[in-house]
Amino acid sequence: MATDFWINLPVKDLNRSKEFFQSLNFTVNERFSDSEQMAGVVVGEHNSMIMLFPEATLEGFARNPMTDTAASTEVLLSISADSREEVQEMCEKVIQAGGKIFSEPGETNGMYGAGFCDLDGHRWNLLVM
Repeated sequence: MATDFWINLPVKDLNRSKEFFQSLNFTVNERFSDSEQMAGVVVGEHNSMIMLFPEATLEGFARNPMTDTAASTEVLLSISADSREEVQEMCEKVIQAGGKIFSEPGETNGMYGAGFCDLDGHRWNLLVM
């Protein structure tokens, strides 16, 4: 049975992407700190790992072209927040770090949340559960 799970995302600029996620208070895994081909970003209390790869590197692994995130959505990554205030704070950090809000904070379907795009257009969903 699988013991670990991680998500691999293509990025245009590995260093800028690491800086973006660090500014959102995510931890960059030091194990890959000297690599120019990948970076690990730790998300949440369960230490979920998001692996960031330059687009060409990930295309080699996937053997398929990467999605144009400006034209379509490849996946919606959802993360929890503890409060409405935390959602608002995260949205402010996203904007300051160069990301974009695609769904302003608010209530939808009985849940409070917001949506943002990182520097490469990957869509993230913040939810207060």
